[in-house]
Amino acid sequence: MNENTHLVCAGRHPERFGGVVNTPIFRASTILAGSMAEWEEMKRARAAEEPGATTYGRYGTPTTQALEEAVAGLEGGYRSLVFPSGLAAVSTALTALLSAGDHVLVTDSAYSPTRAFLERVLARFGVEVETYDPVGGTPIEALLRANTRVVYVESPGSETFDIQDIPAIAAAAHRHGAYVVMDNTWGTPLYFKPFAHGVDVSVQAATKYIVGHSDAMLGVVTCNRETWPLIKQTTHDMGQTAGPDDIYLALRGLRTLAVRLQRHWQSGLRVAQWLELQPQVEAVLHPALPSHPGHALWKRDFTGACGLFSVVLRTSSRASLAAFIDTLEHFGLGVSWGGYESLVIPFTPGMGHTVHRWPYQGQAVRLHVGLEDPEDLIDDLRRGLLALSACDSEAENEKAGSGEICHS
Repeated sequence: MNENTHLVCAGRHPERFGGVVNTPIFRASTILAGSMAEWEEMKRARAAEEPGATTYGRYGTPTTQALEEAVAGLEGGYRSLVFPSGLAAVSTALTALLSAGDHVLVTDSAYSPTRAFLERVLARFGVEVETYDPVGGTPIEALLRANTRVVYVESPGSETFDIQDIPAIAAAAHRHGAYVVMDNTWGTPLYFKPFAHGVDVSVQAATKYIVGHSDAMLGVVTCNRETWPLIKQTTHDMGQTAGPDDIYLALRGLRTLAVRLQRHWQSGLRVAQWLELQPQVEAVLHPALPSHPGHALWKRDFTGACGLFSVVLRTSSRASLAAFIDTLEHFGLGVSWGGYESLVIPFTPGMGHTVHRWPYQGQAVRLHVGLEDPEDLIDDLRRGLLALSACDSEAENEKAGSGEICHS
């Protein structure tokens, strides 16, 4: 069926719950059996992974299973599992696939907590972690070894927004017997189909666009048939579970994902196009812009874009950066993204990168364009850029001895 229809129907089984449209919230730990025979049947059904089967809240309830069913269908994978955060999803998937003596390749532009988990936790248990340049000249095949078990990709890259050739990476990894794990939070299940491009495991921070309202923390891992047993068992062994109220919010957000994403895409691109023309802007890192180095790959592999991208400003002054951010009214200053509201956060270019060279000079910010009117957001950014220019001018006057330095 069409994705828009799937979003409305997936995971919903009103016939199981007296006709209730939305899957109810099951706040449950203990599930009672009426007899020994019923208990044995419950255990058999759960072992056979039959829909709706459960014996204990930690293994999932109908609320959990509704979201897992919906996301797996959208991503084109075999089965999904829900986690209490995006990072919990990432760390569990990597733990399931890697053992002492294994080698993992991770893109240098991966989400920094993912890098930290690999380098601070799994490396401590004998996993060899190597970063690679997502846009470098070295083909991924040259970096693969006999003990390479996982290639971890994130496209677009966190903060840098570089686009990788996922099908080519997957083909090379599979020739060497390695799994490809991808962070698909930016593309979402609607705008990038990981399994159709050769990915073995897709991870998402459902906190972002799936929930969509900045009021719940969740992660999702979707597996192919080969990786499913490994990740399912590790998830249960580590006691990973998510609360039913947060899962319910994700199910509610999922129903409107298509219409929200369309608005995020259109508004984000409108704002990015405007920013690209401003004299205070050095670069706009948005894959849907023709000026983006990875635009051709984005156009080939993705069917849309979200509202998240980075901007490099033509200033080296932290005071001017602060003047820009502090002037904004519609862009809140805070971590996360994917909700209905617009956000801005500064970042240090190249922080934590070991092989990828950051080619720009100015201060950088990441923007999330929410559901506000894009013209209001542009007016807000215009005021911020004017404040930035004024601060830079005051700083120049201060150097010349004819003014006071800007204080934001």
